[in-house]
Amino acid sequence: MRVVAAMSGGVDSAVAAARMLDAGHEVVGVHLALSQSAATLRESARGCCTIEDAGDARRVADRLGIPFYVWDMAQRFREDVVEDFIAEYAAGRTPNPCLRCNEKIKFAALLDKALALGFDAVATGHYAQIVEVPEGERTRRELHRAVDMAKDQSYVLGVLDADQLARSFFPLGDTTKPDIRTEAAARGFSIAKKPDSHDICFIADGDTRGWLEKRLGEQPGEIVGTDGTVLGEHRGSYGFTVGQRKGLGLRVPAADGAPRYVVETRPASNTVVVGTAELLGVDEITGDHARWCGPAPEGVVSVGAQVRAHGEEVPATAWADGDQVQVRLERRIRGVAPGQSVVLYDGTRVVGSATISSTGTSRRR
Repeated sequence: MRVVAAMSGGVDSAVAAARMLDAGHEVVGVHLALSQSAATLRESARGCCTIEDAGDARRVADRLGIPFYVWDMAQRFREDVVEDFIAEYAAGRTPNPCLRCNEKIKFAALLDKALALGFDAVATGHYAQIVEVPEGERTRRELHRAVDMAKDQSYVLGVLDADQLARSFFPLGDTTKPDIRTEAAARGFSIAKKPDSHDICFIADGDTRGWLEKRLGEQPGEIVGTDGTVLGEHRGSYGFTVGQRKGLGLRVPAADGAPRYVVETRPASNTVVVGTAELLGVDEITGDHARWCGPAPEGVVSVGAQVRAHGEEVPATAWADGDQVQVRLERRIRGVAPGQSVVLYDGTRVVGSATISSTGTSRRR
């Protein structure tokens, strides 16, 4: 196969490219330029899109002896990921930009361009597994969790559909991260000990609230209790998310001394509502924008539900209703915010995902 290896400049994508080459594929390395002002993503950046990263990717490609290109996707990234991120927070939701990047950039824009240029598939350094299941005279590809659960990234790949999975490779899914580093060193890659990227790549200092304030402006408002009592002020409700405890700056302590959490943000009135931890528990989730990694489930199915990239999986039942998904958890969990994604599992297999639009609590205890 002719394969585009997405090379971020990190150790994972480097080993993924090398493994695809070892498997006999014709491999071309591609680094995605995602910033329209590259100087803003340099030494202090903590993501995976710096100028230095592009240089690291090129050196690995040279060592492997494969062609290497930089594809400019800055405008698509700005429109589909960065502007979406800003709009979601402004609307009182909590988005996952890495999941949106996988959906819109790496497995839509990148894959579409690769196919248009005559390539057959895309390979990335994500920690997940593709399992081929016989189905009559053909095989069906399923997305499964990685062997290394500490690094498993199947959650952020839950937006992929069957057609995208058919043209995707994740060569690292059967290996632990320490073994990947050992392999990188054995291959002579200078980046074998390079730290992992983390946080949001376009927010270099990790200060999400400050970054949003620069783009949305200061919008002073009130922090109130569930009874409407004013407990403090804020500079923008967009800087808060459900479940948040730190950084509230409340001027009135709770009578019982118990910590308080954000239980709701109200963009229309620019109000942040805080309450006790008990108010955070939910066991009903409605999700929009359903994406299935295969056929949509029929009827009510038993699944595991996960609402954060490295959160725990909770037993649940779910059923599809057009573009929506209804999920009923077996027990209540805290800090589930609209805008997050719920990803459904059947064992290690990813069933699909949806963007959380609302949550609730059933009468059962």
